[in-house]
Amino acid sequence: MNPKIKEILEWAYCIVIAVVLALLFRYFIGTPTIVKQVSMYPTLEQDQRLWLSRWSRTTKKLPQRGQIITFEAPSKKSFTTSEIDEDNPVAIYDNEPTNIFGKFTKYVLEIGKESYIKRVIALPGEHVEIKNGKVYINGEEFDEPYLQEGVVTDVTGIGFSDFIVPENTVFAMGDNRTHSTDCRTFGCIPLEKIESTVVIRIWPLSAWGKVD
Repeated sequence: MNPKIKEILEWAYCIVIAVVLALLFRYFIGTPTIVKQVSMYPTLEQDQRLWLSRWSRTTKKLPQRGQIITFEAPSKKSFTTSEIDEDNPVAIYDNEPTNIFGKFTKYVLEIGKESYIKRVIALPGEHVEIKNGKVYINGEEFDEPYLQEGVVTDVTGIGFSDFIVPENTVFAMGDNRTHSTDCRTFGCIPLEKIESTVVIRIWPLSAWGKVD
């Protein structure tokens, strides 16, 4: 074989291996991301950079209460009165790719996939009530020290306000309640749709550190 061709093939092989390893690391271990919306203000601000852990997805472990997670946006983000079923308050995903290439493109390359970032409020089996501008879990008012003073939690229009979190799902909301589309609108998030947990803020350097 021509030495030049051999060298090109060796470089191509190394590049392919590096890309595969990078994709595997990003999917199973962790990845950086940029905050694009204001739904988690003041905890997170637009254009801040975060490091996400994908380990909970890899181990299929539910996040803990209070953790900030990212998850695939549901395909149905609003309901009519007749469609709301508080006996089964689970987000709907009905636009899944049907072939291997489509799944690889969406879930590994993350092309054409929309994700949300919210805080876990309630866990499986817990009774959630949203009333009087506050959140109640199993009948007790839920303390949320990360919210700005005066923030009111309610369900605007049609949504989920009195339900039990189903098994293998979590109920999550944005800290900026009046500017957040979250589980109040589309229902609880299944474990298999949770992508990652936020670990640290990496930019700006002045705000570097663990995110609570």
